[in-house]
Amino acid sequence: MTIAKSPSPSGEALPSLTFTRTFDAPRALVWKVWTDPVHMAAWWGPHDFTNPVCEMDVRLGGTLKIDMRAPDGTVYPMTGVFKEITEPERLSFTCTPLDDKGEVIFEELTTVTFTEKGGKTLLNIEARILWKKPEADAYLQGMEEGWSQSLVRLGSQVARAKVSVPAEANRELINSRFFKAPRELVFEAWTKPEHVAHWYGPNGFTLTIHEMDVRPGGMWRYIMHGPDGTDYDNRVVYEEISHPERLVYLHGHDRDNDPEAFHVTVTFEEEDGGTRLTMRLVMATAEQREASVKFGAVEGGNQTLSRLAAYLPTMAK
Repeated sequence: MTIAKSPSPSGEALPSLTFTRTFDAPRALVWKVWTDPVHMAAWWGPHDFTNPVCEMDVRLGGTLKIDMRAPDGTVYPMTGVFKEITEPERLSFTCTPLDDKGEVIFEELTTVTFTEKGGKTLLNIEARILWKKPEADAYLQGMEEGWSQSLVRLGSQVARAKVSVPAEANRELINSRFFKAPRELVFEAWTKPEHVAHWYGPNGFTLTIHEMDVRPGGMWRYIMHGPDGTDYDNRVVYEEISHPERLVYLHGHDRDNDPEAFHVTVTFEEEDGGTRLTMRLVMATAEQREASVKFGAVEGGNQTLSRLAAYLPTMAK
């Protein structure tokens, strides 16, 4: 990583950062993780941030809209415009964070080059501030660390995308979160009903658990109660339990032979003294995936993992 400063029209030095990373994945895959909003929402921003809104119109002059949500719930909206697209070699776009009045705080130009070397991808990133308001300094103090953490998350997302079965790519949804908690504790929170009832589901939802038998062939039957009074019946049938690393199960409505049931794989990886949890859903069809996205599955998953993050510290007491 290199730090440089270039003068603004007023003579003030503006920050410019460059990063170089190598990923053990083909260039086309790394490009996809940068340009697919489902992938980008899973890695953009520092640790523990989520992106409930991630919209990308990846074409020259197309727009970018991201709402980053901090662990404390604060939302940091950002817009941008794609300036250069040379697939899969070079990508350039502006980032313009907005204040609580919707006014631009500063403008950053991000330029990414993708170079393939022996099946791996060399990534070069330049993040250059074009102009800023005086109040932008508070935001820019964390620019270097924010980018560094985001690139760690990018590496994890590239690794997950690499192991995905290509034929399933248009049928899957992925939610991922880093927790500052031991893997055993996170696994316990996910598999013990006395814990699950406190955090599972999007904001405003509550849970009634009928049974939770966490073993191969066992069932987890529950009802999710929505804030509008709607009840959603659910049945999970466990297929694989690898304590404390992995869960695989079939998830659908609480009835036999549900045609809308989908497979879920949850992995728990030790990372940087904490745990990286990744939840991968594979739908029966691409149409089912699209319907789930429109229903709010991505944001619902992000909210659920945020509730888990808030609950974990209470288990350690």
